[in-house]
Amino acid sequence: MRRPALYSSSSRPVQHIDASAATGSDRNESSFSQPASIDAATSAIAASHPRPSSLSRLARRLADHQLYLLWSLVGLLALLLAISFFFPLRSAGLRLTQSDIDAAVLKTLETSPLPSPAARAYDAIIPSVVRVVGLNKSVKGKDGKEDAERSVGTGVVIVDKGIILTNLHVVQGAETIKVTFADGLESIATITGIQAENDLAVLQAHTIPDDLAAATMRSTAELVPGDQVMAVGYPFGIGPSASAGIVSGLQRTFRSPEGKQQMTNLIQFDAAANPGNSGGPLVTMDGAVVGIVTAIYNPNHQRTFVGIGFAVPIESAASAAGMPPF
Repeated sequence: MRRPALYSSSSRPVQHIDASAATGSDRNESSFSQPASIDAATSAIAASHPRPSSLSRLARRLADHQLYLLWSLVGLLALLLAISFFFPLRSAGLRLTQSDIDAAVLKTLETSPLPSPAARAYDAIIPSVVRVVGLNKSVKGKDGKEDAERSVGTGVVIVDKGIILTNLHVVQGAETIKVTFADGLESIATITGIQAENDLAVLQAHTIPDDLAAATMRSTAELVPGDQVMAVGYPFGIGPSASAGIVSGLQRTFRSPEGKQQMTNLIQFDAAANPGNSGGPLVTMDGAVVGIVTAIYNPNHQRTFVGIGFAVPIESAASAAGMPPF
């Protein structure tokens, strides 16, 4: 059903009109002239409400205009007050100087301190760090065999398809290798490559997270003693843990305690590293990997850190995975 049109009601006063005067007996008759009773009512209303004179209308308009000017002046004064509060007026006009900028930056730094370089480096590398466990079968009574941890170390994802770098001594001889990613996903991994002279192994995880992130690698060509670095891993299986230090030296040589292996061209660093850090990344303060932690110096033949650690440069480590040099 079509909705009837709606009209606004008239503002004119409604007068009582006799139905017989307003409606003709013939429905076909149309009349636009007002009945006499309406004319009389209209005249009476006009007489009781005389139109204002031209002078009074002019006075009212002037009063309204003065009120408008008054409020405009109040608004302008409020605007000027706000500007002077936030931007102090200077004799040369509104001008932002270098000292103003320096003061604003200093105030921001004081009230909202930035994260430390080490914290930024940790945030950058941690999505690529994995826990690596070598498992062997151990006998458990009459119920059969169960997996037992043989070794615990660290790895770092260098390709987002699940390619991981770690130390060869962490996984060598293990019957099963299990990796745990930063988001908690666990996966079996297999060895796809080794570089025995640098104690490196390349792993391929069978299952990977959907949003797996590969670490950024950086050439060691510009690395110098004194540069800040961080070692991230699972010392004694605890972690992920981070320790910060500096590059202590370059092109170092290390011989294993048993004297079975000698490695050269190593990065020496003093960031705390312990058993379990093996295979983990050594990163710069921008979170880029410059080396793979591989050994610690133990003059007392104890498994504790005395301030001297060694890492394989990332150039050698990446070549173990068949990646081109920088």
